[in-house]
Amino acid sequence: MGLMMVFGRILFVMVMLEMISNGNANESKLYKVFDVTKYGAIPNSRTVNTQAFARAWSDACKWNGKKSRVLVPAGEFMLGSITFIGPCKNPIGFILKGTLKAPSNPSVMKKDQWISFRYVTGLVVNGGGTFDGNGVSSWKSVTPNSNPLPISIKFEFVKNAKINHITSLNSKNAHISIFGCDNLHFNKVRITAPGDSPNTDGIKIGNSKRISISKTAIGTGDDCIAILSGTSETNVSDVFCGPGHGISVGSLGRYKDEKDVVGLNVNNCTFKDTTNGLRIKTMASSTALSVTGFKYQKIFMNNVQNPIIIDQQYCPYPPCNLQTPSHVQINDITYKNIWGTSSTKLAVGLQCSKRFPCMNIVLNNINLVHLGPEGFARSLCSNVNGASYGRQTPASCI
Repeated sequence: MGLMMVFGRILFVMVMLEMISNGNANESKLYKVFDVTKYGAIPNSRTVNTQAFARAWSDACKWNGKKSRVLVPAGEFMLGSITFIGPCKNPIGFILKGTLKAPSNPSVMKKDQWISFRYVTGLVVNGGGTFDGNGVSSWKSVTPNSNPLPISIKFEFVKNAKINHITSLNSKNAHISIFGCDNLHFNKVRITAPGDSPNTDGIKIGNSKRISISKTAIGTGDDCIAILSGTSETNVSDVFCGPGHGISVGSLGRYKDEKDVVGLNVNNCTFKDTTNGLRIKTMASSTALSVTGFKYQKIFMNNVQNPIIIDQQYCPYPPCNLQTPSHVQINDITYKNIWGTSSTKLAVGLQCSKRFPCMNIVLNNINLVHLGPEGFARSLCSNVNGASYGRQTPASCI
């Protein structure tokens, strides 16, 4: 009887091993791998591998199988400006195991981008690798009148994409730009550049819907996340922001063809040593727009200059006119369970339009303190309609 039990256990283990082996084999058959090194890409600091990457993408994009993956193995690959363009035959992935490094000289790149994914449906970008924008030398030449530097990674007209476990380092301009996209999910992304690096927004979103960002750490010299014209149904959760300029909506209203911004949820996020926390900014003398349906909740502020701010008199350059009120209507904005420290006395500043006052603004359980010698934190409201509930530190101005 004992021998039978031993034999039975051995047989069980053999069957399980066979099942696992078959499972791994079947998994490998789910997609075809297009390794860039098979197309001539060489991981060193001299070879520019743009053509090899383009050929690998082209073959993967037109492959007739169920799924395809462009693989960038370990190592550092120099890469010039490139557009990975669709539509592709089937869902496609870009698996970055190593590091992609941009040219140090922006003059040899396209003016607006380093890497772009365009017109792709069912895109996956992951692998744990790094997009190194190599921006340190370029930042020194930036002036208010200089031409914009290339954005590191652009997603344009992409649908149903998942971007996971990647790092964007030292972009020359913004790290990630999203335009005309639908249903993109960013998870466990790391974005980093020095706090004094110019114009290095973390993630910029415009004219897009159903964008989610979760479990992501962003530290830059500009907005951690910027939400621009025509964006709707945006979800941000479990994001660490700092250094940087916070999570900003806008600026809005500068151009005539701008569209409404509708539906933003920011939940369970931390801001540390940022110039702003939760900011909405619209141009003075702006075009008519609507900003509505925002919920900010469970937010921790650590030494933030402007934890909660609405600025409808934003006027950094002509032709805006401070004497003409903003025509952007801000409505249905809730701040709930916001706590921590403000590095300035003004912890809550809601400066709304005289022509279109903010409507249905809710402050619910706000606890923001200022520990500096200037005294206690305060709030300041102008042209605001709404209500306050629960604890209010500083005292609510609504």
